[in-house]
Amino acid sequence: MGDDQKTERSPRAPAKALTARAVDAAKEPGKYFDGNGLYLRVDKSGLRLWVQRIVIRGKRREIGLGSPDLVSLATARENARRNRQLAYEGQDPIQLKNEARAVPTFEEAARTVHDLHKPTWRNEKHAAQFISTLETYAFPKFGKLRVSEVTSADLMHALAPIWTAKQETARRVRQRIGVVLKWAMAKGWRKDNPADAVSLALPKVDKAVEHRKSLGYAEVAGCIQTVQASGAGLSTKLALEFLVLTASRSGEARDALWSEIDLAAKVWIIPALLHKS
Repeated sequence: MGDDQKTERSPRAPAKALTARAVDAAKEPGKYFDGNGLYLRVDKSGLRLWVQRIVIRGKRREIGLGSPDLVSLATARENARRNRQLAYEGQDPIQLKNEARAVPTFEEAARTVHDLHKPTWRNEKHAAQFISTLETYAFPKFGKLRVSEVTSADLMHALAPIWTAKQETARRVRQRIGVVLKWAMAKGWRKDNPADAVSLALPKVDKAVEHRKSLGYAEVAGCIQTVQASGAGLSTKLALEFLVLTASRSGEARDALWSEIDLAAKVWIIPALLHKS
């Protein structure tokens, strides 16, 4: 490679632009210019790095664009061109790059959201289910992607295998993914939430609910007596009687808190919580 490639006389318009073969052959310490501020720097240690000289908001800066062992000449040129375009538009490509690195992965975002919401859940079971379902169905598919990069296709890839086989689980996973992506929108890392529309692209399924046969009114007292005479624990016996007398759902009865019950007014107020949806 000639001396004209190493000179710093005119980095924007060198006598001869680099070629892929010239890049591979560049081993001697120096700077090998390609044009538009892009050059290959070879240190005395043998370290090789793409570098771009660029003026950003009136100040000369240098931007590292990666090793030529990983970043081709064509890619380095395209990245340099993009940086110059951003600088021309008044933006700072270095700042934008640093901000992009600050965006968490979907898994990191999900764990942050989980920690934020955990104090609002009524028991540890619901908090554990939120993160465990994402660990099982979402993280293996796109957990390592930046939360800003997750697409509808990624959600489809995760939900399609369980959409009809595990309907309720799939619905909850989609909802929980949506909560994470809404948080990312609020942080300014996204402009959309793929979870809102992905269900429209998946096959429509009817809820497969198999209801247990209900007891006739005349049989209820006998049922309660049978349970009271059984070997079940006292809390189980009282919970069943409470369930029957309040005509509530089993989950609502199991998770009931004394703070929800006004004994003087004989009123039980069941709060509407997100985790029940």
